[in-house]
Amino acid sequence: MRLSLLFASVVGAQQSILTNSETDAVQAPYVCEHPPYTPQIISTSPLIIYLHNFTTPSERAHLRLKTTGTWRRSAISSSPGSSSRSAVRTSTSTYIPHDAILSCIEARALAFQGHGIPRSHLEPLQLVRYLPGEHYAFHTDWFGNEAYASPAMGGNRITSFFAYLYVSPDMMGGGTNFPMIPATRDEKWCKILDCDEEYEKGVTFRAVEGNAVFWGNLREDGRGDERVIHAGLPVIKGEKIGMNVWTRQAPVGEAVRRPEGYPEV
Repeated sequence: MRLSLLFASVVGAQQSILTNSETDAVQAPYVCEHPPYTPQIISTSPLIIYLHNFTTPSERAHLRLKTTGTWRRSAISSSPGSSSRSAVRTSTSTYIPHDAILSCIEARALAFQGHGIPRSHLEPLQLVRYLPGEHYAFHTDWFGNEAYASPAMGGNRITSFFAYLYVSPDMMGGGTNFPMIPATRDEKWCKILDCDEEYEKGVTFRAVEGNAVFWGNLREDGRGDERVIHAGLPVIKGEKIGMNVWTRQAPVGEAVRRPEGYPEV
């Protein structure tokens, strides 16, 4: 009996030590470290850059955990302050509670763009999830409706990132298509581009977890660039989760920073 009690006491102590160690690890100061991601230029006009390993596995896991149970049907706004469900966009989306890890990703996106763009120009980062049959039909991230691009809103969106945070092992479909970008069929690109796509359909980026696509939305004169029209193609099988990072011309207005007033276009 005494041996049993001693054994139980030792096991309990080991469990206590493990728990304390895990707690210490969680409470340790977070250090923002950017992964050694690799850029590849897809197009110079309009500017489109593909980024390999833009997010880390731990960042992706953290973002998925932080947004558990918060997904809701994605909407499209027809006017400021109003939104509605539409067959054009059938995914679900959510906003990410701000913390040190999210701040690190924001800093990475800003540093990539250079020219000292302040954090105030970033919209709240948004996650979007696609399940079988879900898609986002052709659209631009820049706003044709001036009400969404007013000085009070922060102007128009100058750049976009779409980062692939999760791609299920069985996923089929779900690429990101830019129909007005000339296609390439060089085999060295086929790991990130769908080389089986028809030429007249432009460029389709494969959903590769950890990677991202960056592009400019506006021409030099400030007008929206119609050449960056794109679509989230339907997922045939599996699941895809992406992250939108949008940068405005000026500090983002309060109406945009509040999720309930956020223009989902």
